[in-house]
Amino acid sequence: MLGIFHPIQVVGRFLFGPRFHERIISLLNFFLMRCINILGSTYHFENFVPLPSDKPIIFIGNHQSMWDVPPIFWKFRKHRIKFVAKMELSKYIPSISYNLRVGGSVAIDRKDPEGAIKKITEFAKWVKEEKCSICIFPEGTRSKGGEVQAFKTQGLEAILKEIPDALVVPIVIQNTGKIDIKGKFIKRLGIKVYYSQLPARQLSGDNLTEQIESIQKEMADMASKMG
Repeated sequence: MLGIFHPIQVVGRFLFGPRFHERIISLLNFFLMRCINILGSTYHFENFVPLPSDKPIIFIGNHQSMWDVPPIFWKFRKHRIKFVAKMELSKYIPSISYNLRVGGSVAIDRKDPEGAIKKITEFAKWVKEEKCSICIFPEGTRSKGGEVQAFKTQGLEAILKEIPDALVVPIVIQNTGKIDIKGKFIKRLGIKVYYSQLPARQLSGDNLTEQIESIQKEMADMASKMG
């Protein structure tokens, strides 16, 4: 599916521009979800409610695997989500790498924290101007076991300082880490994947670190009750 959509992205963006490219990416993520359905796995969405379209939104998710992304992208496609991703994903992966490089998301080098924060700050400014939304996985790495690890708060704080009026929407994910078996090509069958949307909230400018840590604990509590 990634191979099929790669040339479609390139040609579609060249001929019809960035907004048409966004539609192609939405369709790609829809079909990636269907790939998992073919293997007998199912998606279950809890507490998903409509979100305002007149405010920027920052989606915060826990991170288990690449399969975390398609449902978030598809369910919130009207909000034009852009992602904070690791630099490695911007190279050599059909469809994914191209979209990260040209589609408005940002790829950061985790070995260069200072440079990463600078890139995230510039990214947040662009997102605000373009009236997009952001999805970030602040654990900074994957946790296949399902537990929500401590957040690395600097990137999220940098975004919030540039977009202080953004709504923060935590998304708790369970069981996507069970889909892959020691690699990317062999899959488990019949996995029940759960997504739970926690209440949207606006954070104050003071004590951002403490507020973000509180969200992490709330997400960890929810994760322990899911799946």
